[in-house]
Amino acid sequence: MRLEGIDPRHPSVFCVLSVAEVCGYRLRLHFDGYLSCYDFWTNAGSPDIHPIGWCEKTKHELHIPKGYRKDKFVWMDYLKACKLQNAPKKLFRNRSSNGPMPKEFQVGMKLEAIDRKNPSLVCVATIADIVEDRLLVHFDNWDDSYDYWCDVNSPYVQPVGWCQENGRTLIAPQGYPDPENFSWTEYLEATQTNAVPAKVFKMRPPHGFLPSMRLEAVDRRNPRLIRVATVIDVDDQRVKVPPYFEEGAAVQVQACPSSEALVSWHRGRRKLALTVHFDGWDHKYDYWMDADSPDIHPIGWCDVTGHPLEVPYRANDVKILPGQAVCPTPGCRGIGHIRGPRYSGHHRLCHICVFSMSKIKTAYTTSPFVKNFSGILIRYYLVQKFYDHCVYYGFCIN
Repeated sequence: MRLEGIDPRHPSVFCVLSVAEVCGYRLRLHFDGYLSCYDFWTNAGSPDIHPIGWCEKTKHELHIPKGYRKDKFVWMDYLKACKLQNAPKKLFRNRSSNGPMPKEFQVGMKLEAIDRKNPSLVCVATIADIVEDRLLVHFDNWDDSYDYWCDVNSPYVQPVGWCQENGRTLIAPQGYPDPENFSWTEYLEATQTNAVPAKVFKMRPPHGFLPSMRLEAVDRRNPRLIRVATVIDVDDQRVKVPPYFEEGAAVQVQACPSSEALVSWHRGRRKLALTVHFDGWDHKYDYWMDADSPDIHPIGWCDVTGHPLEVPYRANDVKILPGQAVCPTPGCRGIGHIRGPRYSGHHRLCHICVFSMSKIKTAYTTSPFVKNFSGILIRYYLVQKFYDHCVYYGFCIN
């Protein structure tokens, strides 16, 4: 089935996509005309996917498959020529849950926004796009790989002057002549833009996640898998989910709050954050997640949606037959491959395992991002780009 959707690595770009795999309530989507190594997983109810014709209707540019001319591409001709099927519109529900977008939010307006890849940074940002009740946040003078979509009540977006009022350092746009003395008044005048009125921003109460709560979470290194996980730490914006506790550890656990309908559980959650740990795995695989991330679910979600759930790893439970080829990475069952989804799995060779620690050096020496940055935050953005590169290709970066 064909559809239109956002490129997760470049959130401002809408592309022609095809459904390559269905697993429960999740889809593996493929960019038509490109290699399968760029495929990505998302939920069927994601606000990032749309029926064919959506871009034309909403006046968004659609990036067409390789080999086609932009001025000659017509969806129906493409489907007919390739003998393809479009995804029916009935599969795409109206997902706007926060009501209409306040008219005070307009494309081009300025605000202060938290960098979701490093929440300690608050930067000068612009509303680059608006779709239903969501904003596309763009950091001034940075490339679109740092952009992100959020709803109007997100704690990640704040009014102009928020940093000054709260004693936070505001990161000026890259290339700004005097970043330590950044002035909003001068910047708005120089760019001939307006700030979003402070009155339209609403405060969000903290999320309800607590350490030791259990949930089900997507494994970022192998996103086709969902594992049993535990919340080990929380903060105002994120949740840290670590691997499972070692066998025999005496701990008290609690289920994460669930809603009446597990599939729609995300809609009512507080949009802040936590640290996730995969039960049975080393803590080096722990990572922070946004509390409203579509990759975390209440216990029982996999059972309700028909998605396989990876049980906690215990070394004593693993039985290896004589002569059996197995991956040497502890906990890895040979599912997934460093080269992408066209390979169903791997064995014996640790260097093609998505959990292999040897991926760090390889990714660093081959990273195309090492010459892309300059300025006061070069070290952070270089490291963050390297992190994105590793996670995207399945490299272990802990």
